[in-house]
Amino acid sequence: MIGSGAIGGVIAEAAHAAGHEVTMCVRTPFERLVLDAPGGTAEIPVTVTTDPGAVGECDWVVLTTKVHDVSSAAPWLHRLDDGRAGLVVVQNGVAHRDSVAGLWSRGPVLPALIYVGAERTSPGHVVRRSPTTMQVAAGDAGSRFVALLEGSGVDLRETADFHTSAWRKMLTNVAPNPITALTLRRLDVLAEADVQELCAGVLAEAIAVAQAEGAELTQQDADKVLGDYTSRFPATNGTSMLYDRLAGLPLEHEHITGTLVRAADRHGIPVPLNRTLLTLLRAIEPKPLPNT
Repeated sequence: MIGSGAIGGVIAEAAHAAGHEVTMCVRTPFERLVLDAPGGTAEIPVTVTTDPGAVGECDWVVLTTKVHDVSSAAPWLHRLDDGRAGLVVVQNGVAHRDSVAGLWSRGPVLPALIYVGAERTSPGHVVRRSPTTMQVAAGDAGSRFVALLEGSGVDLRETADFHTSAWRKMLTNVAPNPITALTLRRLDVLAEADVQELCAGVLAEAIAVAQAEGAELTQQDADKVLGDYTSRFPATNGTSMLYDRLAGLPLEHEHITGTLVRAADRHGIPVPLNRTLLTLLRAIEPKPLPNT
């Protein structure tokens, strides 16, 4: 498992529940992995290492870093790409294979999506607030990974149209993530009428871009996303972008909102709401002061 954030902890929990040994490849070591879930708190037995050379042969490598952190995982990827292990890329955005291009070339690459309410509250401590659903690209690698996590409690399925699935997941990120990160509020902010109107506009722009990119999405997909966030998910949940901002970490807006805006520009589609959110997100990123 490369990446020890919320998603890394959740998948480590699932892999252990399915009967597998898990090694977590991290930059900042921690003594134990503790996961708080709706069913209680448990310590997940994992091996934690900061040294790529210390990792032995493995069957699967799961990459859960944010897209902008993939380059920092290069030593791990080069070490583990032995032509036998498969690489599961669990990320937001729509460029799962592109994000590891040049870093993993011998073994198969399996794009994956995850839906879960989870937060890393400190190194080695993850809170999972919802069940976990995952989708992987259909094919031999996808079938083998689904079988790998059988019995884990994760609702894991193959999808024949991963491109559409990735853009559908983009809908769940492109409105709530920027709005919570910018307002420093959790999902309760989406209950406000004017914010809901903003979300609806952001999602309508996203649907137009997704369709131009070849995704089989309709306005019903946007309506479902907005309905889920305002009625299905607890108002106390946050988003990954909010958690990153609270932790002082770089945000992944360039791979969510930025991806959408750049695609819109390619197709000549106006996206003023998403462009405004992107401008504001870029403005809050810490930048070095100019020389005086």
